Amino acid sequence: MRVLILAAALIVGGTIAVSGQSIPGKLQVQLERLFPTATEFSPSGPVPPHYKAYETDASGVRTLLGIAFWTTELEPLERGYDGPIKILVGMNLKGLLTGVVVAEHHEPYGYFSVDRKEFAAQFVGKDIRDPFTVGSDVDAVSRASISIASATRAIRNSARRVARQLLTPPAPSAVKREQ
Repeated sequence: MRVLILAAALIVGGTIAVSGQSIPGKLQVQLERLFPTATEFSPSGPVPPHYKAYETDASGVRTLLGIAFWTTELEPLERGYDGPIKILVGMNLKGLLTGVVVAEHHEPYGYFSVDRKEFAAQFVGKDIRDPFTVGSDVDAVSRASISIASATRAIRNSARRVARQLLTPPAPSAVKREQ
């Protein structure tokens, strides 16, 4: 019964309140794109700045699904052709990206490079240990090479930084088995 009441409150409220704070509506929608099964998001954590995505099952057990973060908060000096490209990145606890949301940019060719669904889609399931090399494991877009390269570096570097600080590294034997 408590779960049903919580779910109804979330639907009506449009934001999830945690510790007296709430996630703004637009950010809430962006976080839900990265973690569609999440029932709760934490307010931004301190170092590194991040949000935690939780799922609560029918019995009330809360499980951490992953972490979301802004590339511009972790890699503020990374610039595209015409400035920073603000990207919200989701990552699960195994270091796999759950998705990216390009939230803001001023790229002149963004409408056929970083804005395209195909750009964001190629990062879903990508392991942070992958090379993230444009033209190899990341698709390049002609006439937008600066934008694509910058966005890719920002995603890779910020994800690796968050993983180093917040995730438990896999056991050495598990890494060898996966390769």
